[in-house]
Amino acid sequence: MIASLGLVLAALRVGLGLRRARAARRPPPRGARARHLRIAKPAMACVLVGLVSGPASSVWLRGWDAFGTLHAWLGVAAVLCFAIVAVAGRRLEVGRGDARSAHALFAALGVLVAAVAAMAGFVLLP
Repeated sequence: MIASLGLVLAALRVGLGLRRARAARRPPPRGARARHLRIAKPAMACVLVGLVSGPASSVWLRGWDAFGTLHAWLGVAAVLCFAIVAVAGRRLEVGRGDARSAHALFAALGVLVAAVAAMAGFVLLP
């Protein structure tokens, strides 16, 4: 899941570059939007794999409750944020600029919650 967080951070970095360019009223770096999409879509897929594999490994490999830890609930919160980001991002992709604020807000919140979830997960390592 650390790799997923790395992909999410990479997508965030490119997205922030797009946002800075828009705020400065200058054109975005060449290919930045395509790069953002190329990174963000696999990142979202990895996050969804984590949503499934985390609880499954808790139950089948460790004999724990699927959602018996703070890490699990933080992970669910992060996935919900990223789901909103994905929906808003899709709206932006098809030309609906009204989702831009939600996309940015929930992306930042999702990264923050995912980072806290990663820290909470370290205590669960064997």
